[in-house]
Amino acid sequence: MKKNTFILLMITIGVLASCSNSGVPKPYGYFRIDLPEHRYTLYSSAAHPFIFEHAAIANVKELNSDQEGYWLDVTYPTLNAKVHCSYKPVHHNLRQLNDDAQEFVFKHAGMASSIPEQGFENPEHNVYGVLFELHGNTASPCQFYMTDSTHHFFRGALYFECAPNQDSLAPVIDYVLEDTRHLIETLRWTR
Repeated sequence: MKKNTFILLMITIGVLASCSNSGVPKPYGYFRIDLPEHRYTLYSSAAHPFIFEHAAIANVKELNSDQEGYWLDVTYPTLNAKVHCSYKPVHHNLRQLNDDAQEFVFKHAGMASSIPEQGFENPEHNVYGVLFELHGNTASPCQFYMTDSTHHFFRGALYFECAPNQDSLAPVIDYVLEDTRHLIETLRWTR
């Protein structure tokens, strides 16, 4: 009888001890995204007063144009990303254009953990501007504007066609951000 009691006691202790361990949740996993090497192609249009180089995997789609300016999208079909770009001529309204561009950036400040900015200068081609990186789960992880301060104002904002999740989008954001820097560095006024 003592042997059966001992076995029953050991089984009870084993069952109770095994129930006290809580499981450890596994972290979320994301699909691996293989991104191609960066290659660039020139965008130019006789209708637009600017040229730039964009990623070869992206398409430039011209949108509406009117007396106020031009709109186009640099679309990455395989990455579900678009850089929405607009151009407006400067007519003694540079301060208003700058303020509008910065207002668009800081609309995302509530969701951004930080918004570092990087200035760009190309005095040889009279191109100056700022790139804003919006860290955190913001709808637009990067925005920029470029100008010559007297005639031209070019603005862009990156958007993804999915819910913002910086963890899963980080490799794609970094990839498109490098392409955006290249676009900024190669932007030239043609008129």
